[in-house]
Amino acid sequence: MIAIEISTPGPPEVLRPVERPMPTPGADDVLIRVEAAGVNRPDVMQRLGKYPPPPGASDIPGLEVAGTIVSVGAGITRWQAGDRVCALVSGGGYAEYCVAPGPQCLPIPYGLGPVEAAAIPETFFTVWTNLFQRAHLAAGERVLIHGGSSGIGTAAIQLARAFGAEVYATAGSGTKCSACERLGATAINYRTHDFVQVVREATSDHGVDVVLDIVGGSYLQRNIDCLAMFGRLVQIGLQEGSKAEINLRSIMQKRLTLTGSTLRTRSVEEKGDIARDVERKVWPLIAARQIAPVIDRSLPLASAADAHRLLEAGEIVGKIVLAV
Repeated sequence: MIAIEISTPGPPEVLRPVERPMPTPGADDVLIRVEAAGVNRPDVMQRLGKYPPPPGASDIPGLEVAGTIVSVGAGITRWQAGDRVCALVSGGGYAEYCVAPGPQCLPIPYGLGPVEAAAIPETFFTVWTNLFQRAHLAAGERVLIHGGSSGIGTAAIQLARAFGAEVYATAGSGTKCSACERLGATAINYRTHDFVQVVREATSDHGVDVVLDIVGGSYLQRNIDCLAMFGRLVQIGLQEGSKAEINLRSIMQKRLTLTGSTLRTRSVEEKGDIARDVERKVWPLIAARQIAPVIDRSLPLASAADAHRLLEAGEIVGKIVLAV
């Protein structure tokens, strides 16, 4: 099969098409003929040598795919050859064939093509487990989502709105802010406005109940300043670094919860539990077209380097997907 490998840690040019042996599914795996693969920030970090795959995972980048199952392991009961699925994987997505654990597969939602379906697993699983399972966002609450025009951000805005929350989102340009507003968020251009001040003024100094943050670094204390009494901060990215100084007194006084998580290193059982929860609660919304993955563009598999350049340039809205 043709796959995209990382020849050595470095710039996008290190992504190159190569021939690789077709992977073999284990007893609890399925083999998918990949029709599309999502491109995500963790792929960029892996390319740079800063986010190695977990033990046993493929060194080929790519954490989400959509396509057709061609064979299944002996322990698989739900799936069979010919089923159309999308799947969360720990690696191997940038290829013509990919192995996925059976519990991490979901049927492609009714009415969606492979490009749209491939943009769902990594993004929607991440948002669901952090915003709803960890932060327990509830109807009537307020949430601040950083990076609102990103793949994570566009999914988070839609899910939060669908479940009755009031949404504020930061973005770095007028175009990106407009995209957030079209999805139902109150947008804040962080380059021209202090998001803490905007949130405090918009909420009559009450603050938001939840912050979903991909930035880290200096945003930590500012996020805490945005939170209302009993607020929850969920950290899912560290674009500005993993270390910061904070005032612990404000955490104590407002009785805040600071939490966070990663997805890739979780067990198959944990990811399978997330998949079933997403299938029960989110899949009907996608099938009804009440929410949908936002696709900026689709590129051929061989153009993976171009996809990474676009993602790093920060000029896209939503997701980039590789079509196989």
